[in-house]
Amino acid sequence: MIKVLVVDDSSFFRRRITEFLSSDDRIEVIGQAVDGMDAIEKTKELNPDVITMDIEMPKLDGISAVKKIRETKRTPILMFSSLTHEGAKATFEALDAGASDFLPKRFQDIASEQKDAIKKLCDCICSLARNGSVRTDVAKIKIPTALRSSTAASSKGYQLAVIGASTGGPVAIEKVLKQLPENYPLPILLIQHMPASFTGAFSERLDKLCAISVKEAADGDQLKPGTAYIAPGGRQMRLKQNGRSNIISIEDEPVATTYKPSVDITFNSIAEAYRGRVLAIVLTGMGSDGCNGAKMLREKGATVWAQDEASCVVYGMPLAVVKQNLADKVMSVDEIGISLARH
Repeated sequence: MIKVLVVDDSSFFRRRITEFLSSDDRIEVIGQAVDGMDAIEKTKELNPDVITMDIEMPKLDGISAVKKIRETKRTPILMFSSLTHEGAKATFEALDAGASDFLPKRFQDIASEQKDAIKKLCDCICSLARNGSVRTDVAKIKIPTALRSSTAASSKGYQLAVIGASTGGPVAIEKVLKQLPENYPLPILLIQHMPASFTGAFSERLDKLCAISVKEAADGDQLKPGTAYIAPGGRQMRLKQNGRSNIISIEDEPVATTYKPSVDITFNSIAEAYRGRVLAIVLTGMGSDGCNGAKMLREKGATVWAQDEASCVVYGMPLAVVKQNLADKVMSVDEIGISLARH
């Protein structure tokens, strides 16, 4: 059983989350905390496997509580956030402080059906909790020493870099992009699983922190060196040919796609346009989005890097790429940033 501590100053929300989590046979709610100070004490006392945390609370807010817990514990922390611009900025601060992932506090923003929202919540809790034990399972996968090298993106003549991520991605992407100089020669496409109201705030944050330019991608954008384009949440980002150049296309289709934005959809659209002149990077994340796209890119001669297990929040998406023998290099997130900057 996965032991969970629920932290929120609203008794209604604590009961609601407890009820939802307790409906899953894999999960046991072992305690509740009413504010950040209470959360710190209950974490010491109960030693939960996962903590759910509100951001705005009396006595001590969620961000400060995460920082304090991180001084002594590595317990995965799932933040509940409002889907507003200010809520997005606070969530990114919480992730910087050491939180593992976030979900919208309004469950109708997670999924249209409550049962689907509850399943997504429970699956997220289980994935965060399992990440420590996954190390034993994947230890049998032998990664050749050559794949662990942090050599630079040397002589391939790349014309584009593209990065896909999910759980743990915002912090990982920030680490990678902050390594790049202002005159970085390639355009970069970023696909991060994220709500529509968050990608604008995420791009603004990165643009302030990084030497390169970062913007939320818009339909018709022409790719410029030293600029990173973040796929808008809730939509799909593709590359399309426009005469002799390639432009970004932002679309609502296909409606039934699980991930919006989807790493696979963007990777697939790039495969034909650039063929072997692409460096694709798969960072931390739950599931396997990006694996099929990485396969298509590799078939066209592209290079694929995967983040290593030790530096991932959830070793899902990179693991899928490694299992399919699609990774040319397997590196820590810090090594990826350094190697990308050496191009």
